[in-house]
Amino acid sequence: MPIFVIFIVVSFSFYLFYKVKEVRSRAIYEKNWLSSKAKLALGLFLTAFGLNIFTMVNTKPQLWVAIIFCVYGLFLIIAGYKRYKYYLPFAIEEAEQHKSLHKA
Repeated sequence: MPIFVIFIVVSFSFYLFYKVKEVRSRAIYEKNWLSSKAKLALGLFLTAFGLNIFTMVNTKPQLWVAIIFCVYGLFLIIAGYKRYKYYLPFAIEEAEQHKSLHKA
């Protein structure tokens, strides 16, 4: 289905975007926060890829591959979201401290 293909391309683009930002970041909590966003995007990519495979299943091995992609993608989404919520306040505090240091 074309909607899954679009979702696959967009989520993989976000994954690459956040990975590049993570590598370029020097702040520790911001790096962890960006890593969690990248993990979320990768989970969305794998889940969309697995759902796309479901639309074209012909054999049992294809079905198992689709299930594995979906389950692992959902695991990454959940883990990424939990990490995102955990690191967000620290990243905000770190950004405010960085801002106040450069302001003075």
